[in-house]
Parts: sequence; C-alpha cells; structure tokens
Amino acid sequence: AAFDDPRKLVEKFSIDGPGFINVTLSPDYWRSLLPEIIASGAKYGEIDLGKGQKIQIEFVSANPTGPLNVVSARAAAVGDVLVSVLNLAGFDAWREYYVNDAGRQIRLLGASVAARYATLCGHAEDVPEDGYQGEYIIDLAKEIRSELGDELMQLDAGERAEKLSQIALDKMLALHRQAMDAYRVHYDLWFRESSLRAAGKHFDVLNVLREKGLTYEKEGAVWFRSTDFGDAKDRVLITREGEPTYFLVDIAYHKDKYERGFEKIYDLWGPDHHGYIDRVSAALQALGYAKENFQVRIIQQVNMLRDGEVVKMSKRAGNIIEMREIVDEVGVDAARYFFIMRKLDSPLDFDIELAKKQTDENPVFYVQYAHARLYNIIVHGREKGVELEPDADLSVLNEPEEFAVMRKLGEYPEIIRRIAELMEPHHLTTYLIELASTFHSFYQKHRVISDDRSLSRARLVLVEATRTVIHNALGLLKITAPERM
Repeated sequence: AAFDDPRKLVEKFSIDGPGFINVTLSPDYWRSLLPEIIASGAKYGEIDLGKGQKIQIEFVSANPTGPLNVVSARAAAVGDVLVSVLNLAGFDAWREYYVNDAGRQIRLLGASVAARYATLCGHAEDVPEDGYQGEYIIDLAKEIRSELGDELMQLDAGERAEKLSQIALDKMLALHRQAMDAYRVHYDLWFRESSLRAAGKHFDVLNVLREKGLTYEKEGAVWFRSTDFGDAKDRVLITREGEPTYFLVDIAYHKDKYERGFEKIYDLWGPDHHGYIDRVSAALQALGYAKENFQVRIIQQVNMLRDGEVVKMSKRAGNIIEMREIVDEVGVDAARYFFIMRKLDSPLDFDIELAKKQTDENPVFYVQYAHARLYNIIVHGREKGVELEPDADLSVLNEPEEFAVMRKLGEYPEIIRRIAELMEPHHLTTYLIELASTFHSFYQKHRVISDDRSLSRARLVLVEATRTVIHNALGLLKITAPERM
C-alpha cells in the first residue's frame, strides 16, 4: 500500500526476546489494502519469486493402455494448479504429459484388442495372460470393427496385432486428451516416447555415459554405475537381449527437458514410483545436471468413499476407478477442489456423497456460495442506491470482524509464496475456507447496507475486495465463481 507518511503503516514496535521485533501494522494500513486489491484485480497475489525462471512440471503421464484413474485425477488437479500458482509467483512454468507410446505395454494392448476383435469376427481367441482384461478393451474392439469390419482378419496374427496396437493407442490417447480437456487441464506439450526412440536420443545418452566411464558389461547386459551418485545399486541400460531399458529412454527424456531450456524440472509421481527417484537423479547428475534442479513429488493414493465404505473398482475398467466416472458424478468443480484438499504425501479420502451435497458441509459449495453472496451484496447495494466506490472513506471501518477480514485478505500473496516454495497446493483450498468463514463471521454480526450511507459504502469496498480474492483463488483452481446459487 502507498502512503504519504510511511510512519502511518505501523501502529507499534515491540521487542520479543533476543533478535525478535514484533511489528503491529496500523488500521490505516489494513484499510488501504482494500482499494489496492480492487485496483489490482486478477493481478492481486502476483509476486516475483521466480524472476522468470523457466520450469517444467510433468504430471499424470499415464500409460495409454487403459482409462485414466482417480490417482491421475488427483495428479492432474495438483499439477495444473501448481503451474498456475508458479506463473503467478513469477516463474515461467509449463505443463507436460509424457506419452509412453512404445515398448512392451503397447504390444500387449495390441494383442489384447486383437484377441477381442478376432472373437467378434467369429474367430475366438484368448486375451494374453498378462494382457488387458477390462471391458474397455471389448469396447475398443467393437468400435474398431464397426469402422473397419472384418478386413483386418486378412492380415496374419502378428501384423493384425501391430496394426491394432496403433489404432487402439490413438483411440486411448484421444480419450485421455478428452478427459483432460473436460477436467480443464490443458497441457503445453504431449511428448511422445516414440519420438525419442526414433531420434536415437537414448543411444546418445548411452554413448555419453560410456565416454565418461560410467558403464560396464556384466552377464551380457550394459550397466550404469548409479551407485557412484547415491543410488542403492547399479542399473541396467541395455538388457542381455540387446533391448534398451525403460530407464535408459527415461534418462534421455529428462535430458531432453534440459535441452529445451528448462532450468528446473519437477515430476509428480505416484506412490509406487518412490524407489525410482534415486536412479533418475543419479543419471542426471552423471550427465552434469545439478541434483537440486530435478525434483520429484510423490502423490499418495486416493481412497474413494461412498456412504463411508471404500469403493474398490469400476465394472468397465476392471481393477481401477475411472477418473471420468467420478468427474461425471460429482462435477469438475467439486472433483478438482476435493483432489487438492490434502498434502501430497497424505493419502486422500474422497467422500463422493459429500462432494455432491449442496450445503455448507461441502467445502467447495461453501466457498462458491460465499462468492455468490458477496456478488449479490454489491447488486443489492446498487438497488438501494449505494454504489461501489473504491475511493470511499474507509476510516469508518473499525469493527474487529472487519479487521479480521482485512488481515485474512492480506495473507493471500503469502499463501501464493508458500505454495510456490513448498509445492503444496492444498494451502489454497484451506485459505479459501478460512477466508469464507472469516467473512461469514463478519456478515452474521454486521449489516453491509444500512441507513448509514458512509458506512455502507466503506463496507461495500470490503465486500468487493473479498470477492476479488475468492474469485482469484477459485480461478487458480479452475473452479467456477458463480454469481448466484
């Protein structure tokens, strides 16, 4: 806030033990914050923590061999919000999805669809033992047959499976993109593993590691000396069959990120990837990249609850709960809010029935309702002839509940800083509940529009500043801010 006399910023100083000075900001400071928030609009909360540093967050990156599940839904919400917050905090942050469109799993997808397709064409075949069994495989086979008829049965089994693996891959990937679009997640890049392999970038990495003397041969395989860089054991780069491992290709992918100009890279992984962190970190250090510039955040599991009972799986997908099912049932707003609500390293219990409630018990409803109420107070003021005037005399705002709201509004830039530094977006949903609750406490005790025109105008400024911050925070979450409910 700008002041002609900076001394008006501070009410008092006090010494609190050795090395600690307490500063109490003045009522004038808190009042001055309100028109500043209104004038800043969507820019309120901007800080220059990042100083334009280019960083990348890779998240979800689910195999295109099946539908997206609820862990993907949590990762998608977390990654998306983190990028939005980091950009507000002065970083140049990008969203990326790594598509595993090569290797054994894609061949298994093709073989699974091929078996179902052949059966539909009257030539009963079994899905491979380690293939994909969900009903979605049957749906894919039916869709392909409706488009192509039985013509693929003219190919030999190997050709048919290869052809169907590409068709099925493209269809699954299209479904993943549609699911993300519907969930309001828009990636800057969908990066395909096959493009790395086609360019031979994994072999470039192998050659660099060889030149550095960091590989050796044992039992017919090529190994990386990852223990030299803090890993628990050395890792295979080329199998005894001469095949590059997934790990080697993954090193090439992470190296490519740096080559595209990212100064820092963050990966959001599921709990089953914890043991994978040290080997990737070791490889990147071996290639000369600073350890601190590669960070992994593990996102813990999701328990879907219905009437207090854990929901185990969906019929269509087999042993997972589909992201689409949950988003369709509770809506995008509730899904995104609920998936953000807990620390990343805490398992998340998602109460499906609570997420659907249109009551104050439902946190996203509570916050959205607060926004609608704030908007309608301003409309009500206009109807009563009291217009919003950001330059109104605010010296009439003296109630403790008014200052409680102002102080909470003043916390918002620090919340942005905290999320950007800790990579923990749950601070935003917690803050929104606290802000809505603080305003509710004020609203229960005090009328905004009254016969006192001067006080009414001042309180409308408080209302609009609060609405602005709630609107901004919901915008970062990509959750709608309704004007009426």
